[in-house]
Amino acid sequence: MSKGIMKMASVILGSFAAFGALMACTTGQAGTQTVSQDGSVYRTVNLTETDYPDLTYAAESCVDAVVLVKVTVRSQQNYDIDPFLRYFFGFGDSQPREQQGSGSGVIIRPDGYIVTNNHVVANASKVEVTLNNNRTFEATVVGTDPATDVALIKIEAEGLPTVEFGDSDALRLGEWVLAIGSPMGEQLRGTITAGIVSAKGRSMPTEGEFKIESFIQTDAAVNPGNSGGALVNKKGELVGINTAIMSQNGSYVGYSFAVPVNIVKKIVGDIIDFGSVKRAKLGVSMSNVTDEIAKELKLSSTKGVYIHETLKGSAAEKAGIRKGDIITNIDGTEIATASALQEKVNSYHPGDKATFTILREGNVKTVEVELQGDAEATGTVDTDGSIAFYGSKIKTAPKEKLEALGLKSGVEVVSVGEGKMLSAGASEGFIILYVNDQAVSKAEEVVEIAKKSRRAVYIEGVTASGRSSYFAFGKEE
Repeated sequence: MSKGIMKMASVILGSFAAFGALMACTTGQAGTQTVSQDGSVYRTVNLTETDYPDLTYAAESCVDAVVLVKVTVRSQQNYDIDPFLRYFFGFGDSQPREQQGSGSGVIIRPDGYIVTNNHVVANASKVEVTLNNNRTFEATVVGTDPATDVALIKIEAEGLPTVEFGDSDALRLGEWVLAIGSPMGEQLRGTITAGIVSAKGRSMPTEGEFKIESFIQTDAAVNPGNSGGALVNKKGELVGINTAIMSQNGSYVGYSFAVPVNIVKKIVGDIIDFGSVKRAKLGVSMSNVTDEIAKELKLSSTKGVYIHETLKGSAAEKAGIRKGDIITNIDGTEIATASALQEKVNSYHPGDKATFTILREGNVKTVEVELQGDAEATGTVDTDGSIAFYGSKIKTAPKEKLEALGLKSGVEVVSVGEGKMLSAGASEGFIILYVNDQAVSKAEEVVEIAKKSRRAVYIEGVTASGRSSYFAFGKEE
């Protein structure tokens, strides 16, 4: 009798032990680590019905806020016309020609503000928006930012459906997303395709004019006409603006790219609040940490951004960041790549302060950086008294230089960096005498006249060798 009881007890205990081992391996939370009986560690996931992708809510709640954007572009086409016909019958050298194009847009405010791509509305003489309910409005372009390929347009309407902004930083690899837009124009308006987040912080694989390198890559089907449309998550939140595809034939082949909504939100906010984009600058030459750099500096990983150089007078230099530093964190956000650093800095405004964590000679340091604005006509005064002016530095010319050139007054270009002054042909040592036909003797006067100019800045003066010269540049972004 006792032997039977003992045998039954051992069976029961063995069953509980086996059940416990099974539970230890199968009941952990999704993404948690589990240790099996043999000591190996692996991750487990539990999927309930709610974990499977139900995209119906996102699709139904967002489709009405995605619109068709139709544009008309007038171009001057030159034709080879017989001089005889031109003289006697009055044919001109060129004829205006209208070209039609289309893209998509996303309504972000019920009073008619719509986000789209810059390349959709660039050079458009007329912009029309068709809602999902077939109502059509003429739109005006409020502002554009070619660097991020984002544009803001507006229609005169109220009570429009909108898409709420999400958080593109919170996107996870493999997360389901929807692309909503009008591929191929009017016929396929309001098309919804699904895919996953294939990569984050992606640089464009092909050469292009974009100045950001932090795209969201997805495998949601995107075709011509989807440009400017919405990329939304399962909650129906806007996480990106579809912008480009990678294709050799011009149609979707599995790769599409979207501008992260955290960048879009900042660009759009600047356009509405200030009329233009206020882009913060760090002022460094940088790269990803390579294996060679990691070995040389005895780093434990290749995560982080290596600083090759800090620009003179830049925010980085003033904060004490120097060549050889590794930036690993900004305001609590891990910085693993140069594109991640660029995206983070782009989220700030000039004058904002941020805490940078850097690795220097094996030691971890934190520095506070006050980010600067674009090196344009901001009038920012450097430590040597020079003033930032469209990528260059200018300063009231010293008396001895003026006397050597036989001048009474003028403003010296003390350095030339990347910017419109360099592109226009400015050189170091150039003495500015006139700006838009107004005589100048102080650097502040140059900045003030340039700020008041609506279209272009025309500069006259003499080179360092005393030769009269002039150049000009436009103020358009």
